[in-house]
Amino acid sequence: MANGGYDDGYSNCPCFWGKEPGSYVKLLFDMIRSFEGMRFLDAGCGEGKNAAFIAANGGFVDALEVSEVALRNRSALWGENALINWRSADIRSVDLPPEGYDVVVAYGLLHCMSSADEVAHVLRSLQRATRVGGYNIICAFNQRHQELDAHPGFTPTLVSHGMYTGAYEDGWQIIASTDSDLIETHPHNNIEHTHSMTRILARRTT
Repeated sequence: MANGGYDDGYSNCPCFWGKEPGSYVKLLFDMIRSFEGMRFLDAGCGEGKNAAFIAANGGFVDALEVSEVALRNRSALWGENALINWRSADIRSVDLPPEGYDVVVAYGLLHCMSSADEVAHVLRSLQRATRVGGYNIICAFNQRHQELDAHPGFTPTLVSHGMYTGAYEDGWQIIASTDSDLIETHPHNNIEHTHSMTRILARRTT
């Protein structure tokens, strides 16, 4: 699994991703208004902006990240919080508890897998770890349009938006789903580029 080619950015910027949580994490909060007492998995937590937001609103978070550089940044950014269990881990080899989480977040994770089969395998694992009535929040590159000049050496695994939404057809209710362009500039190289992004908020029904 690649880490998105972000270690250079993490090494050169003390806060590569900023401090605002992802839009679909905020969308879920706006829907349910409290994370108090809920258990979250933040799979591929990066520097921890989503985990920090969740904990600030009462949620317990297992925050997993493969990049040691990102985890060093998160320590300086957020310090320690009793509601967050930070772990250095590769999601492909973690034994997740069945129905162990109220919410599973995978922001920028799935396109870092090494194949479409691995994307599907990890996605199923994340779904199994979600309790009935719980939620998944997915944000990933899809295959519609990618500009990768700002990510030298990174070859993401790109699957269709339909593949992601199709994974939530049986036993899930898709609450929100978008296939939209993200135009961004990373602070370490200032190269403006565009990614087509799949975002999904779904609730497990069975």
